[in-house]
Amino acid sequence: MNKLLSSGRTMALPAAILLLVIVMMVPIPPALLDIFFVANIAISLLVLMVALNAQKPLDFSAFPTVLLFATLFRLGLNVASTRIVLVHGHEGESAAGHVIEAFGTFLIGGDYVVGLFVFAILMIINLIVVTKGAGRVSEVSARFTLDALPGKQMAIDADLNAGLITPDEAKARRVEVSTEADFYGSMDGSSKFVKGDAVAAMLILAANIIGGLILGPVSHGMGIGDAARTYILLAIGDALVAQLPSLMLSIAAAAIVTRVSSDKDLAGQIGSQFAASRTWTPVAGILGLLGILPGMPHLVILPAAAIAGFAAWKLRQIERRPVPPPAAPVAEPVDQSRIGWDEVTETMQVNIDIGYGLVPLVDQRRGSPLMARITGVRRQLSKELGFVVPQARVRDDINLAPYTYRLIINGVIVGEDQVSPDEMLALNTGQGVGYLNGKTAKDPTFGLDATWIAKGDADAATGMGYLVVDPGTVMATHLNHVLGSNAAELLGPDEVQALLDGLKETAAQLAGSLSPNPLPLTTLTQVLKGLLSENIALKEFRRIASAIAVAAQKTLDAEEIVELIRPRLGSLIIQKLCGPREPLRVMTLDGHLEALLGQAVRGDASRRHVIDPDLGRRITDSLSHAAQPLIAEARPFALVVQPSVRIAMRKLLRTVLPDTPVLSFFEVPEEKAVEVVAVIGAPQALAA
Repeated sequence: MNKLLSSGRTMALPAAILLLVIVMMVPIPPALLDIFFVANIAISLLVLMVALNAQKPLDFSAFPTVLLFATLFRLGLNVASTRIVLVHGHEGESAAGHVIEAFGTFLIGGDYVVGLFVFAILMIINLIVVTKGAGRVSEVSARFTLDALPGKQMAIDADLNAGLITPDEAKARRVEVSTEADFYGSMDGSSKFVKGDAVAAMLILAANIIGGLILGPVSHGMGIGDAARTYILLAIGDALVAQLPSLMLSIAAAAIVTRVSSDKDLAGQIGSQFAASRTWTPVAGILGLLGILPGMPHLVILPAAAIAGFAAWKLRQIERRPVPPPAAPVAEPVDQSRIGWDEVTETMQVNIDIGYGLVPLVDQRRGSPLMARITGVRRQLSKELGFVVPQARVRDDINLAPYTYRLIINGVIVGEDQVSPDEMLALNTGQGVGYLNGKTAKDPTFGLDATWIAKGDADAATGMGYLVVDPGTVMATHLNHVLGSNAAELLGPDEVQALLDGLKETAAQLAGSLSPNPLPLTTLTQVLKGLLSENIALKEFRRIASAIAVAAQKTLDAEEIVELIRPRLGSLIIQKLCGPREPLRVMTLDGHLEALLGQAVRGDASRRHVIDPDLGRRITDSLSHAAQPLIAEARPFALVVQPSVRIAMRKLLRTVLPDTPVLSFFEVPEEKAVEVVAVIGAPQALAA
């Protein structure tokens, strides 16, 4: 049954268009024309009622299309009625149907001169007042709605990032914003239909009158006076029949475009805004003064003043009534033994817990400075890493100290510090001179010496060479560093599938040769996580995917695939360490030490690549000592070793020098110049 109804609705509109064409092209009897005229008036009334009862403009989003078809239907009836008037007008005033006869005789008293003036007044009201005003409002509304579209989209993103709305709610709001823009753009164009319809009504009236004055005497032997009376009355009746629905549609269009969104319909909204005693009291007083002046129509003005006074008194009585307190909701019995899944599961990967003293940083009334910076961090980091970084949810935690914040990724605390929401942090980057009054601290991201100072001292601190940042920037920078360091924890199968879907649009064959055969999605995810863990971004995913597809022909082990593809990605790794014309600064291991490590790795059957703790400590101490001058000067460098010991050395340095890349000799391009800055000595030297 539902399928039949749906099919019927689908076929109704094409059938109506076909009927409209038939009405225009094929002569129809006057009785059928009367039915169509009544249907046209009923449709216009129906459209007007829907427009008046809509609570917001988008409740009648189909109005532009409805207005188009209603206008076409009315113009089709004009064509049909013009044919009947000119062909059968000489037979009398009822030749074109009883509806046209009624409008031509009863409504204007059978006087065509009066009819011409009535029609002219209706045209002035419709064309000059209603249609022109509605068209101007539509144009301005469309312009402002389209201009505000980017801001509304950003507001939705901000609410989503703040955790105030769910992704489904954000999607629904984006659809509503897009629909609103389309609606006002369509209304701007639809207003031209109404204006064109009013102009067409004048031209059709003139055509009917001129045609009747010619056909009456020439074709039917009528006197010029009889022809004028008969044909002009029929033309005026036809014009008024069409003008009445046109005026109602113009009013409906004006009501829609001037409507302000509310939880009430138009009548309720107007009534609620006029229902104030202070509005009616001055009206009653002024009308009373006018009513007692000599020469005024007392019998008209004084009753009106009495009605206004009664309305003011009645509204004042309503306002003084005590407002009953809202009924307390009846609490449904709760089964204390039931535990919901929402109480034990966490849906967000990244969370920022803040103490109650930091709530002003996310207060919307203050512009939510922290949320804007978090969004900027996610956007920039997503561009750098090559995949969309999950949104971060900020929540207050009463268990934290007032000015403490905590960064959590997948349930693990990866960062924690304190900020002062009403002060600024002055960082000593090595160029600061002088003493600052404030509370000493450490920068949570880079460990620099810093001081929390008053906002009024920020300019003075900047002049002394300090880098001054606000607390929101401090937290956002810390978050950026933490997310970048833990990028591998942010990548999951869903993000990898999104990368594959994007690759299919540009390299479908490459994507098909990668997953799910020969590599399952889980294995591919482990490979990409391995690259991220060593600070290799996925931005050039097509090149990475090509290398993985080749390596997958040799092995399906994720760790081995990472080692096989690294030489093909060497230039991507090195470009982050030096410029194209700048030599690569490297540290290497002494040959004897490298041979000893290689022997230990080959003898490790478990493939855990564990170096003797005492030897490992001596190696890391030597590396740290050699790297200290380079780190102090912010000069990037890499440790280059044999491929067989690269994984072991990377694991060894992960906690001591986490930002130092460990490369194999095969990952350095042959054409790249190398500058050896240090050689870590032989085991005998280390022992010494």
